[in-house]
Amino acid sequence: MESSFICRSTLKCPLLVVLCCSAWVMAGCSNSKSVEATAPAGGSAAKGGPAAKGGPGGAAGRGGRGDAPVTVLAAKATARNVPIVAEVIGNVEASSTVTLRPQISGQLVQSFFQEGDFVKKGQLLLTVDRRVLDAQLRQLESQINRDEAAAGQAAANLARDRAQEANARAQLERASKLLKEGILSKEQHDQYATALATLEATVKADEAAIQNSKATTETSRAAVETQRVQLSFTNIYAPISGRTGALMVKPGNIVTANTTELATINQVQPVFVTFGLPEANLVALRQHMGPKMQVTAVADEGGAKETGTLAFFENTVDPTTGTIKLKATFPNTGRTLWPGQFVRVTLRLGERANAVLVPNQAVQSGQDGTFVYVIKPDQRVDVRPVVASQRVGEETVIEKGVEPGDTVVTEGTLRLVPGARVQVREPQVPGGPGGPGGGGRRGGPGGRRS
Repeated sequence: MESSFICRSTLKCPLLVVLCCSAWVMAGCSNSKSVEATAPAGGSAAKGGPAAKGGPGGAAGRGGRGDAPVTVLAAKATARNVPIVAEVIGNVEASSTVTLRPQISGQLVQSFFQEGDFVKKGQLLLTVDRRVLDAQLRQLESQINRDEAAAGQAAANLARDRAQEANARAQLERASKLLKEGILSKEQHDQYATALATLEATVKADEAAIQNSKATTETSRAAVETQRVQLSFTNIYAPISGRTGALMVKPGNIVTANTTELATINQVQPVFVTFGLPEANLVALRQHMGPKMQVTAVADEGGAKETGTLAFFENTVDPTTGTIKLKATFPNTGRTLWPGQFVRVTLRLGERANAVLVPNQAVQSGQDGTFVYVIKPDQRVDVRPVVASQRVGEETVIEKGVEPGDTVVTEGTLRLVPGARVQVREPQVPGGPGGPGGGGRRGGPGGRRS
């Protein structure tokens, strides 16, 4: 109130206005200097400078030299013999596949299986109408009876003509004696000779007729056997043991011989699994190839493993992919492997002696490749480029860069830089302090919320 009164009163005098403005400016400057004088020496840190807490080079920064240690988990690199395995994706194939087709044409009468059933070799599956073939079979069987009767008649004619031939020969002999004695004329003797020759020709004709009848009978019998085979085709049996697919033609439809597809049977016990390996594994394959070379296959994540043996590998390397095709045989007793399914295949190629292993979490990837953080005796970390090869469960084989006994960081790597100081803590045990149900660290289950 007092100041406002002074300002209103001074508006009447220009000199007083100038003096009031000067006083206000000097008061503002003195207040600004007093604020700067009371600021802490680390004011730059408050503005996010390098010395600020939590900034680069600060006490809680990324673990630079002279900073507070970074808490990490660590593990020792170990050395032991590990198997050399190859893990690839393979494809399951049925050991045998048969497509059912009728061998005769006709109407499909009945089905004796359900789609998707497991059937055994020789099991009756389908039938085709057989009535026309039955009638044809009876006709052929009657033809055999007729041919056999004709053969019997020819045999009787032969017996008769042979008897007449014998009589004619005896008459000719008597006529020859009478001709010598002059009792019988030459003309009469020639008549007896002609009759004998005629009967001899008739006997030969009868013998030929018998052979013809026998041949005709055999032809008819062969026709009957053929007809019986055709009749057997009216019953369609399973040629292999396996699982049936969909029935593509339902009973009541007309099927065509050797053309209509009825169903497909896949033999799933055993099965084949085909897969490819890089040509770099060819030497190991040739060294260890044998009947006991085991292969495992897993169909689903966490599913049961099926164990089989390597059957063969191709004699050439595919030039387009640089891989070798292999095929393994699996008994598949539990029928867990299904034709056409993709599975994870593991093939053991040998054993690596004294391999260096570190936990999988310790291996990091960067722009220059893979590396690990190794803790030195002074509790500072060093970045080691490594050459990692295969994984063995929860561990990775290190070809180069780490020695047995080296301590590597497994958790907390995101807060590390080369030369950072670390503090190794013990891993938490479930149910213990800091674990589920325990007292817990600050913010953990059962502890205070941060």
